[in-house]
Amino acid sequence: MLLPPMPVLLSCIDLAKSYGVRPLFEGLCFGIDAGERVGLIGPNGSGKSTLMRILAGIEPPGDGTRAVNKGTRLVYLAQSDQFAPGISVTQALEAALETSADHRHLEPYEREMKAEEVLTDVGFTDRDQQVAALSGGWRKRLAIACALIREPDLLLMDEPTNHLDLEGILWLEQLLANAPFTVLVVSHDRYFLERVATRVIEISKSYPGGHFSAVGSYSDFLIARADFLAGQSRQQEALDNRVRREIEWLKRGPKARTTKSQARIDQAGAMIDNLAELSFRNNQNKSVAIDFAGSGRRTNDLVVVTDASKALGGKPLFADVNLTLSPGSKLGLLGLNGSGKSTFMRLIAGQLQPDAGTVKQARELKVVMFDQSRAKLDTTISLRKALCPTGETVFYRGRPLHLMAWAKRFLFRSEQLDQAVGSLSGGEQARVLIANLMLVEADLLLLDEPTNDLDIPSLEVLEESLLEFPGALALVTHDRYLLDRVSTVLLGLDGKGGAKLYADYAQWQQHAEREAKARELAAQGRGAPVKAAAPAAAPVAKAAPATSGEPATKGFIRPLTGKERRELEGLDDKLAKAEEAVAMLQERIGTAKVVNSPSLMATACSDLALAQSEVERLYGRWTELSERAGA
Repeated sequence: MLLPPMPVLLSCIDLAKSYGVRPLFEGLCFGIDAGERVGLIGPNGSGKSTLMRILAGIEPPGDGTRAVNKGTRLVYLAQSDQFAPGISVTQALEAALETSADHRHLEPYEREMKAEEVLTDVGFTDRDQQVAALSGGWRKRLAIACALIREPDLLLMDEPTNHLDLEGILWLEQLLANAPFTVLVVSHDRYFLERVATRVIEISKSYPGGHFSAVGSYSDFLIARADFLAGQSRQQEALDNRVRREIEWLKRGPKARTTKSQARIDQAGAMIDNLAELSFRNNQNKSVAIDFAGSGRRTNDLVVVTDASKALGGKPLFADVNLTLSPGSKLGLLGLNGSGKSTFMRLIAGQLQPDAGTVKQARELKVVMFDQSRAKLDTTISLRKALCPTGETVFYRGRPLHLMAWAKRFLFRSEQLDQAVGSLSGGEQARVLIANLMLVEADLLLLDEPTNDLDIPSLEVLEESLLEFPGALALVTHDRYLLDRVSTVLLGLDGKGGAKLYADYAQWQQHAEREAKARELAAQGRGAPVKAAAPAAAPVAKAAPATSGEPATKGFIRPLTGKERRELEGLDDKLAKAEEAVAMLQERIGTAKVVNSPSLMATACSDLALAQSEVERLYGRWTELSERAGA
């Protein structure tokens, strides 16, 4: 039995928008169906944020129409968070309710209860905390809470992962994956898109109609897009051959053409126009040419960190870190905001000294650093001066390049050269900094959040450049896809003095999820093991067993037998394997093959329920044995 089609909540027909003579997009036609989670992507400057404002009804289109299904409650979450000064977290939510026509009738106590419920879901514990005191990540969570409290049918989100740490991004993924509402979200985070989106739309002049859409996850979109672009390229090649033949015919002169029909002449002209349009679209697939220059140094040990510890303001950030960076080493740093990632970068750069231990650099080490604050970028000068401070020539790897050629390498147009750097977009400013870094040879490349504001094509080129960079690399980024693909080892910082090495992002995430599960069980009065899924050589930390919560006078607790003690020692490994089985089944459920087959979906869900039941059983057994072991 076929299910009835879902209603279209939002649609646009022939939407167009220009700034000056330059069109951002033209002829956009698509709709958003109820129940979809749509990821919106596109190159920097393609107009994603402008399109979102038009779809939200905040900004008028230059041409075309936008329609919202009657009765649809549409909520827009902008990139930047705007809160009134001097208000608390609860007051911010109550103010959000005040802007919603559907909720103004609520009594004060109803608003307070609603705010309490949403704040709990979002993770706030201090309802009276001042908004001004919140970090960037918690301000973003509060902005999301203000959108959720309005109970949207359709939520438009522009770069919601900006300012969120990894824990916040994982929380948002889970929130949207289980959301009862429809979502249209702009994001450059490829892991986020993979786990959230059920359809991906890319706006770009590479496509007829200005956009390309594919149902499924981000990886499904990549496959569909590659097939489309390959077909478009083949189409251009075939059309190019046909046009060549027609041009030869047209060149034969009036005598030859007199016997030919006027229709063929018209057809040749149309083919030439079609080829020009197709060639223009295919040429839009350009990306930034990023290629960092290594010094070629062959010293084995560029930086050696031995038992290094650091605290700031009395707060321990990390302790007893041991690692060596050699040519080809690619270190990724993981941790929540404030856990010490940037501090560790400054430590290996030689800008800070450890409180204990040593950080030894090779002699005359060439260090190049990308600072997330972009403090070195003078926003008052022109783009011309920022790319080439003197003259019209830059020297890249000993070879002179004209300024215009250098600018084009980073997708800057000639008319932008006299613009002030401060008027450029965030992504364009990031490209200026990267261009400057590329002119300096490096033994050690330190990149602190280089991916902020970069579009996906630029991220892909950055990945390839970092993979090919011959020196040592240390990288801090919230882009988990890039981090996982580039890094040869990850250093996870918990911000409380703990630091562990991991082989890849999946291993760190497994460890983080187990710790979260342990905290959840501990909050319920139950104990849970905490074991880092770290390399065998790394030390493993276990949490102290929690007490049963019952008075000792309740009765005698039988000590463990030798067999039970061996069982307890083996439970950590069994738990790790059981949770890995759950993760694999969850991934399986998300595949297109399972989603499109009711029988496979039923089997997969049944298997997942059994696997989750086994995890709970093992946690229960661990709790029982650990309590008796500690008695």
